[in-house]
Amino acid sequence: MNMGVTLAVYGTLARETGQPFVFPGSPEQYDGTTDITDARMVARQLEWAATEPRAANEAFNIVNGDTFHWRDMWELVAAGLGVEVAPYPGKPTPLVEQMVNARELWRGVAERHDLREPDVDRLAPWWHTDSDLGRTVETYADMTKSREAGFLDTQDSQRSFLDLFDRLRAELVIPSLP
Repeated sequence: MNMGVTLAVYGTLARETGQPFVFPGSPEQYDGTTDITDARMVARQLEWAATEPRAANEAFNIVNGDTFHWRDMWELVAAGLGVEVAPYPGKPTPLVEQMVNARELWRGVAERHDLREPDVDRLAPWWHTDSDLGRTVETYADMTKSREAGFLDTQDSQRSFLDLFDRLRAELVIPSLP
């Protein structure tokens, strides 16, 4: 249930088929403040929590530590995937509905580019990304408790997406850019 992988598959399909790359979520998410959590950040915090006495038996939020607006991040995501941004329609256009033919389309993309996973359902839980991007409230987590206990790491969210896309290309999960 990794939104970055789902967006990489969505962007790849948009590029390969010439379909528009439309932000699929709510106006509140498009224009509001939000944050994400990079898996690398989760790993660093888990290691810290397992070895830091002040973290013993405590629960902590974990996010990258920065916030952003999807209206700006969507352009970066699109550029990182080599696809043009389509205008935001001002309302949700869920991926579950947009990707009804994704199974067949992805299988063809995977064959043409010799990708490792031809089954799009193993890569992209459309419903999960729809639920994240479709929220009708701003959502971001407070890292104060972690910071006060000594976990000071941060992760640039733009790099989270771009690094993930590079890794997915290197591992033949999505095709290289033309």
